[in-house]
Amino acid sequence: MSEASVALLTVCCVAVLVLRREWAPLPLLVCAMFLPLEVGIEIGPFHFFAFRIFLLTALLRVLLRGETIEGGLNGIDRALLWWSAVALLTSAAHADPVSTLVNRLGVVYTACGTYFILRIFCRSVDDVDRMCRSCLWLLVPIALEMVQELHSGRNLFSGFGGIREYSEVRDGRLRAQGAFGHSILAGSVAAACLPMAVRLWRERRWTSRAGIASCLVMVYASGSSGPVIGMLIGLLGLAGWKYREQTRSIRWGLVVAYLGLELVMNAPAYYILTRLDVTGSSTSWHRAALIEAGLAHLPEWWLAGTDYSRHWLAYGALWTGGHADITNYYLRMGVDGGLPLLLMFLMVLARAFSSVGRSWRRLAASVSPDANTFLPWALGASLLAHAANFIGVSYFDQSVVFLYLTLAGIASISSSATPSVRRSEVHSEPPGYLALLER
Repeated sequence: MSEASVALLTVCCVAVLVLRREWAPLPLLVCAMFLPLEVGIEIGPFHFFAFRIFLLTALLRVLLRGETIEGGLNGIDRALLWWSAVALLTSAAHADPVSTLVNRLGVVYTACGTYFILRIFCRSVDDVDRMCRSCLWLLVPIALEMVQELHSGRNLFSGFGGIREYSEVRDGRLRAQGAFGHSILAGSVAAACLPMAVRLWRERRWTSRAGIASCLVMVYASGSSGPVIGMLIGLLGLAGWKYREQTRSIRWGLVVAYLGLELVMNAPAYYILTRLDVTGSSTSWHRAALIEAGLAHLPEWWLAGTDYSRHWLAYGALWTGGHADITNYYLRMGVDGGLPLLLMFLMVLARAFSSVGRSWRRLAASVSPDANTFLPWALGASLLAHAANFIGVSYFDQSVVFLYLTLAGIASISSSATPSVRRSEVHSEPPGYLALLER
C-alpha cells in the first residue's frame, strides 16, 4: 500500500465510524471507487485488501451501535446467503481445498460484507435514493481521470498501487480503466449506473447531468463494445417502464425470439454475439466460442466446478496456466462451483428482479401520493445492465461492489415499511427524458 492509499483508507474508516447512518454508505463508495481492489497487505496465505479492511471497520461500527437490517431478512438476503454457503461447500471438491476455501472466504466476505452493510445503512427509499445520488457524483472524478488517461496514456490511480501506470492499447486505441482492474470493468460499471442518472432528469437536473455525462465518458473511454451494449440494454430496460404491466409477456416474447433464432441460424443462437462489435476491435467471437466450449465440457464442471479449462479453447490466458480466459461471469460461477453455484447466483438475480416488480406495485398502491415508484424500476434497469455485462466479462475487481450496491438497494426498498420521500424531491413518474427512449 502506498502512502496515498493508506491515507485514503484511514479517512474512509474514520468517516464510516463517525458519520450518521444516512451518510455512512458514502465512505464505502469512495473506498470502492478510488482504491483498486488489489491494494492491500499480504500476511501468509491471506491477502487483506484495503476494501476488506474498510468492511471490517464498518462491521465494527454496526456492532458498536447495535444497527440492524430494517424489516429483517428478505428473499434476496436469503438467496445471497445460500449462494455464499454453496461457494464455500464446493471448495472441498477442488484439487487444493484449503487454498480454494481461503480464496472463497475472501470472496464471500467481500460479497456479504458489502451487501449487508449497505442493507443496514439503507433503511428507507430516501436512504437508497441518497446512496444512488452519491454514487453518481463520485463518478465525476473517475470520468475526468479517464479523459486525462486517454490523452496522456498514464493512469493517475496507479499512485494508490494495485494497477499499472500506463494504459492498455488495443489495435492502436488506448483504453482507459481508471481505478478498476480492467477498462471493460470501468465501462461496465458506468453502463450499469446510467439508468440511475437518467431517472433523476426531472427532479435533480444537475445530478442527472453530471451522472449521465460521467457514465457516457467512462463507457467511451473504456474503448470496449461490451459496456456500450450493456448501456443500451439498461436504457431499454428503463424505457420499459411504459410497458411495466406487460413484463411477463415481454419475457416470454424474448424466449420465443431466442428459440426462433435457434431455428433460422446455422450456428447456435448465442453466436449472434459475434455480430455485436461497436469499437471494431471486439473479441465477441471469443464470447460465443466460450459459451459453446462450456456447454461441450459440461460433464467436467457441472457438479462442483473444475480446476482446469485450458483445453476448452485453442488459446489460453496469459495470467493462468490452468484455465481459458473465462470472460463470462455466469460461466465463471460454473467453473468455480458447478451448476449448484451457478443456479444459486441466478436465484439471487431472479429474486432481485421479482422484488423490483413487487416494490413498484406496492409503492403505487401506497396511501402516500409521493411514493417513488420509479426508483425500484431504475435499479432493476441497472441490474439488467449488469446481467448483460456478465455475458462478456467476469467481475474480478471492485466492480462487484456496484453489483451488490444495486442488489442492496432493491432489497432495502422491498423491505422498507413506508416510503418517506417528499414530493418536492422525487416524483413517481419517470423523467420526460425517457420519452426519447420510448420512441
